[in-house]
Amino acid sequence: MSTAFAALRIGFIGAGRVAQTLAPAFARAGLNVAAFYNRGADAAQRLGSRIPSARPMTDAQQVVDSCDMVFLTVSDDAILPVCHDLCWEPRHRVVHCSGATELAALAQAKSAGAATGGFHPMQMFANPDVALEGLRGCTVGIEAEGDFRRDLELLATRIGCEPLALPAGARALYHASAYYVGPFLIALLKEGVELWKSFGASEADALRAMMPLLRGTVAAVLDGGLANGMGGCVARGDVGTILKHLRALDERFPPSGALYRELALRNVPLGIERGTLSAPRAAEIEKLLLRTRLEKQAAS
Repeated sequence: MSTAFAALRIGFIGAGRVAQTLAPAFARAGLNVAAFYNRGADAAQRLGSRIPSARPMTDAQQVVDSCDMVFLTVSDDAILPVCHDLCWEPRHRVVHCSGATELAALAQAKSAGAATGGFHPMQMFANPDVALEGLRGCTVGIEAEGDFRRDLELLATRIGCEPLALPAGARALYHASAYYVGPFLIALLKEGVELWKSFGASEADALRAMMPLLRGTVAAVLDGGLANGMGGCVARGDVGTILKHLRALDERFPPSGALYRELALRNVPLGIERGTLSAPRAAEIEKLLLRTRLEKQAAS
């Protein structure tokens, strides 16, 4: 990172969990987090306690006026109106941290001559302390033009992340992909926990049992790839076990049975690719899943 870039005064508009993670990460990396603004006092106080050297401002324009590089860490829907209501100059570098929002939301800053970009860490920000410690090694989706893109890539590297250049128009698909291993994974864990609760286990009991399996699944995928990392009854072609699962789920948890069918159908091609599921047995499994799905739909 160039000396000039490292000397930039960095500001944050919005003091939520993303700002509470990135601002300390930048400060740890020796960058100058100079100012921030947030409408609510509680989040502003939390960010201020994490970055004592940063100056809290009474309005967003003060952050813009006092800083060179401004991160708009507000909600996705607020990015465009917040940016539109501020006065920008060509010296500014304006960045949002949304995964799905296109850079067109920063058009007001761009029209004033400012450089604009997107900087989205693929990280869960439920707890800023946990997110901060987990930043190292995570991917940051970056979109910007020319030199500013390279600066943002260097910034990601500076805080220990892996930069990923995103082409224009790809942000929504990129962001949606993250949900399958973020919020949607938590939804799947919730499904499993509810099944455990049905035979008397607590959420803590279920998670304690499931976490080693989850870690082992990730380790297997990292070692051999998606298909080779998959085990289970679909990969083995074990039709009898699949039928037992479906009967148990359909009897007590019909919505879970419907979800099981959709996921099992997506396991079939992976089992074939893995080489442990023959084409005839794959067809038998698909027929079972589709037939019973139609039967459940007809009965409802």
